[in-house]
Amino acid sequence: MVENKVSQSIEIAKDGRFIRQTNQFIAKFGDGADELPVIANKYRLLWAPVCPWAHRAVIVRKVLGLEKVISLGTADPIRPKLEHTDWSFTLDEGDVDPVLGIHYLSEVYLNADPEYTKRPTVPALIDIESKKVVENDYHNLTYYFERDWKKFHKKDAPDLFPVELEAQIRQLNDIIFHEINNGVYKAGFAKSQAAYEAAYDTVFERLDWLDKRLANQRYLHGNQLTDSDVRLYSTLARFDVAYYAAFNVNKKRLIDYPNLWGYARDLYQTYGFGDTTDFAAIKKHYFLSIHLKPQESHQKILPKGPDVSVWLEPSDRVTKFS
Repeated sequence: MVENKVSQSIEIAKDGRFIRQTNQFIAKFGDGADELPVIANKYRLLWAPVCPWAHRAVIVRKVLGLEKVISLGTADPIRPKLEHTDWSFTLDEGDVDPVLGIHYLSEVYLNADPEYTKRPTVPALIDIESKKVVENDYHNLTYYFERDWKKFHKKDAPDLFPVELEAQIRQLNDIIFHEINNGVYKAGFAKSQAAYEAAYDTVFERLDWLDKRLANQRYLHGNQLTDSDVRLYSTLARFDVAYYAAFNVNKKRLIDYPNLWGYARDLYQTYGFGDTTDFAAIKKHYFLSIHLKPQESHQKILPKGPDVSVWLEPSDRVTKFS
């Protein structure tokens, strides 16, 4: 095994703002010399059900029917107690991923780069033969699954990234990432009151805007399910059960937004969304586990609520926008 040199990266600015680390393993798929070949059963996708970036890749994988050609490995929602931040495979027999034979996610990162010192992150696409991470660019991974892996899509799979909507999808996804997906982390990991309040205000201003947008259409881009819906859902699913309390984004709950709440339930009850959403794992991670620094943790009490059965309550959005 490669010696573990992963250290704790610095992701807090001097003014207390949280600045997320960049991704190192960025590659495109194709037939070029520097591109990753699109081959069935060559790769394994590693994820943790708690992670919104990983969840959206898993949703797309399932919705498009890529489960038969890209296997899935699942990390424990509780981070291991190590000197560095990591993910472990203690849910599997022998505490190792059954395909890759690794105990910790950092192993495949160090296999790819023995000098890697950033946080090992999910989603991570691993070349099974070499046991090296080849892609961890969560910004583009779903796009690749939607476009480059189309020959492996199941029959009648939805087009989540239609060419005619690409510009609009990319533009909205950029807003969703900075102001919602990563916005809750900017609030939750802020180390100054000013940084926290700025992020807090941005999150709720954008949620208000999205709630209005969804008043007259079923999905973010009209009546067609797209990549944008996947990305927004990954945060909405975690909002009331985790972010509201753990990250102090507590002006409103998701269920206080009439259109966003109906929209979120509509997606939850859609194939690939609710059946990949693990509320129990999400709560364990955000309330019992460790985050940016191994020595820091949230309170060691696991909340009993909220009641997640409400996600199964019918949504009228199907009939309303049919």
